Amino acid sequence: MLFRSLAIASALSLASTTQASENNDGLIRMKLTKRSDHEMVAAHLKRENDALKIAMANGNNNNEVVDIAKKAVLRGSQQSTFQEQVEVALEEGGKSENINIKDYSNAQYYGTIQIGTPSQEFTVIFDTGSSNLWVPKVGCKNCGYWFINGGKSKYDDAKSSTFQKDGSDFHIQYGSGDVQGFFAVDKITLAEDIEVTNQKFAEVGDAGGLGVGYVMGQFDGILGLGFEGLALGGATTVFKNAIDQGAVAQQMFAFDLGDNKDGELTLGGYDESKFTGPITWTPLSEPKYWQIDLEDVSVGSFSAGKTSGIVDSGTSLITGPSKDIMQIASSAGATANLLGQYTIDCAKVSSIPDLEFKINGKSWPVPGKDLVIQSGGTCLFALMGMDIPQGPQWILGDVFMRQYYTIFDYGGARVGFATPK
Repeated sequence: MLFRSLAIASALSLASTTQASENNDGLIRMKLTKRSDHEMVAAHLKRENDALKIAMANGNNNNEVVDIAKKAVLRGSQQSTFQEQVEVALEEGGKSENINIKDYSNAQYYGTIQIGTPSQEFTVIFDTGSSNLWVPKVGCKNCGYWFINGGKSKYDDAKSSTFQKDGSDFHIQYGSGDVQGFFAVDKITLAEDIEVTNQKFAEVGDAGGLGVGYVMGQFDGILGLGFEGLALGGATTVFKNAIDQGAVAQQMFAFDLGDNKDGELTLGGYDESKFTGPITWTPLSEPKYWQIDLEDVSVGSFSAGKTSGIVDSGTSLITGPSKDIMQIASSAGATANLLGQYTIDCAKVSSIPDLEFKINGKSWPVPGKDLVIQSGGTCLFALMGMDIPQGPQWILGDVFMRQYYTIFDYGGARVGFATPK
């Protein structure tokens, strides 16, 4: 499992029902709904304000407040409210935890799939940073409430004629909380009529480890688009099964995450109508992740030199080593807040220099103006520090992917970038 960036919001929202289409070109197209920048900023500000009020009320100094707020966000936690998470962090002194952390509460794009016969519909994050498919099951604990966004859709294996029992344990640890369940086998439907049979996936019975962000959010589960090396329980990924069963024309999929609009996931190849000019391909440095070599990451006078990164559709921001992000943020005039996220004076946005990634001999810039998530008078800097002990140093999330049509070539173990139309 990859480390996931800190939460920058406690609520997630889905603006409309995902639609899908298949044209005569053999490509499978699935609409991805984008969560608005306004929602991200508003939820982030509320979460930060809550952390400040709770921690200050306990008599902590400024440095302790920052540390405790970060620990509360990292916990994932079995506590049902953010206040309870902060209070637990206060009681434990904000102690460090040497645990893999994965947090989807800053994700921006969602789509729908169906499971079983007859179909049961679920809203999922299509995540290139993980490899399992999981959804909540009937009776799941910490899986939302009917009065919050209508609750979660929950899988009922008793209502599916194609369900097959597996029964082996599914268990991931998020912060101090767990996500637990068991594996099952059933039919998965993509784009309304593209069927993947005998798919091993997890029915989650307790999602406490994902914390409040999951309870408040409008996604039900995760569909991992990574490689088998990341999959728990020896499960074959949905896309690999689609390949093996001849459900897709080519061993590729592609994301078009247009700025300020809904996106599109194309399965079975790439859509030439979405980009202009040539595709620049770069080989994977480790086909366990969608990890590539970065010849440099630079902005202004800063240069990281040769490093590594993953292209990750499940992370909204761009993340890098904390010391590097601190230097970049400082040079741009951004300041850190309680949750480890940087904010910047909106008047300075036009002067932010471009952030450039040098990949396979070519520069791939993210314009400075696109390095902020803005709503009203608040501008969140779209870079966040995250130190990963082992693995890729940088995560090129949606902020990067919105700039370029991004193709994932499973069979060729490479990633391609092109200029979107």
